[in-house]
Amino acid sequence: MVTTTRIAPAAINALKEALTNIYWYKSDLRSFIMNTINDTNILAKLDWNDYKRNIVSLLVNYLARNQDTYQNDLLRLMSEVTKVEDFSHLSRLEDGAEKVSKAKESVNALRTLVKEHFDLFEKQRISEEQRKAAYEKMLRNQGVRDRLKEIEKDYLGLISSTNPHQRGFALERVLRDLFTLFDLDPKASFRIVGEQIDGAFTFDNTDYILEAKWQKEPVGTRELDSLHSKLARMTLENTLGLFLSINGYSNGAIKAHSSGRRLMILMDGSHLMAVIESRIDLMQLLLRMRRHASQTGNIYLRIHDIMLGEG
Repeated sequence: MVTTTRIAPAAINALKEALTNIYWYKSDLRSFIMNTINDTNILAKLDWNDYKRNIVSLLVNYLARNQDTYQNDLLRLMSEVTKVEDFSHLSRLEDGAEKVSKAKESVNALRTLVKEHFDLFEKQRISEEQRKAAYEKMLRNQGVRDRLKEIEKDYLGLISSTNPHQRGFALERVLRDLFTLFDLDPKASFRIVGEQIDGAFTFDNTDYILEAKWQKEPVGTRELDSLHSKLARMTLENTLGLFLSINGYSNGAIKAHSSGRRLMILMDGSHLMAVIESRIDLMQLLLRMRRHASQTGNIYLRIHDIMLGEG
């Protein structure tokens, strides 16, 4: 299952307290939230006639329960609340000094608790930079560059193939060679519960089941349903699916599997070509796609958005 490190319950409770205290009027609170989180449709789920504390509790609980999708919003909300230092809007109210004191106290408490989470994301950023530097160093090795050129030649040779069956097996070999180059421990095709699996590999302490298709039409919901069913029957929790469709996916298929229990991430031919042409490290690509699925719920991050740094 596509998951991410959970935010501690104490930090969740501190966010509720601080968010309740930094604004007195619900209109100000609503404006703050609307300008902070990405999915403003969440605001429609709240009863703005209710007490402010209840509104905040419902919002934060909803984000916290669905961290696979909304953790980015939750962290952004925490970050923006900890940045609040001007409480003049509270000081003008009746008992303003007391309201300011309470708001400052709750914001400071939140700062202390969320620091470890922000530190974790900073470590993740540093780790990715180190991984990128290691990849660039690897590419300076003539042997690696030559091997990538050989894989690129093999892959481009498949494009002119008119035999879908032979092309499918040839694509598996290309993928196995590519994953071997990146030390991802690829396994050859095997059968499980009587069903064909195209392959498997291990990355970042997670086992991946790989399914690859090269067909004229974009892959639809039925094909993704098939891989999802295989993954759902796996006994190990740390098993994900990587579906590669050279010619992409239908919008309906992406939408259907970007909700509920997300068990896979999706690649297309443009992702594969970017790796083969050395424009992105395969491991970096997998990390970005997996994290994007965890934080947004969208299991299909286009290579264009990755290269622009939007994923």
